[in-house]
Amino acid sequence: MTSKVSSAATDDRALAGKVALVTGASRGIGAATAQALAAAGAHVVLVARTARDLESVEQAIFDAGGTATIAPCDLAEPDAITRLATAITGRWPALDVLVINAAVLPVLTPVWQIEPIDLNRGLLLNVAATQALLASFHLALRKSPGARVIGVTSSVGASPRAYWGAYGASKAAFDNLLDCYAQEVRRLSPIRVAIVDPGATRTAMRAKAYPGEDPASVKPPQVVAARIAALASEDFASPHRERVEAP
Repeated sequence: MTSKVSSAATDDRALAGKVALVTGASRGIGAATAQALAAAGAHVVLVARTARDLESVEQAIFDAGGTATIAPCDLAEPDAITRLATAITGRWPALDVLVINAAVLPVLTPVWQIEPIDLNRGLLLNVAATQALLASFHLALRKSPGARVIGVTSSVGASPRAYWGAYGASKAAFDNLLDCYAQEVRRLSPIRVAIVDPGATRTAMRAKAYPGEDPASVKPPQVVAARIAALASEDFASPHRERVEAP
């Protein structure tokens, strides 16, 4: 992991002194969320597979007066999340914000044509990695005086849609895991869990799913990022669910 720190950072922002981790932070909603959290004062750990892309996000945060650490990591690799947690908890005593954003979109196809390898890939990153993140960072979250876990979901998890069966199934399981975790910890700790449906947003995944769509017709990821950053310091009943609409 490498870090950049700017002397321009101040201590009067909502997340000043907090540590946040964002998965899928190299682009789209993840990158925008990382920048929004940093703007609110958090030191942000940027997690994604490609170091070069993470460095670009880190530089943007630094240029804006924030601080960040890059942690290149393939969440689908065996033991990768355990190693990530060991490195982070060895450096910071607590984790205040965990944004679970990384996801993969399996091929859109009828259920009877889903390839097992494609379905398994979606379940591995969208579901198994989520459980591993919660398990590996649970103690660090409990050490925070007001930790927030925010999961980025999709409407197809709750409302099935033809041809979206593989992705929808993975997101339904994702939602279920987060909801169960919220119920399990809400009386034991101040950890609060929010499940955020970003709605139609200008991302690479959206472009892959809707190749003929005009990107300008949907909201930019910064709109979703601003809402996630606000939830990171808001008080709310847990589990909390909301959909981010275009302004």
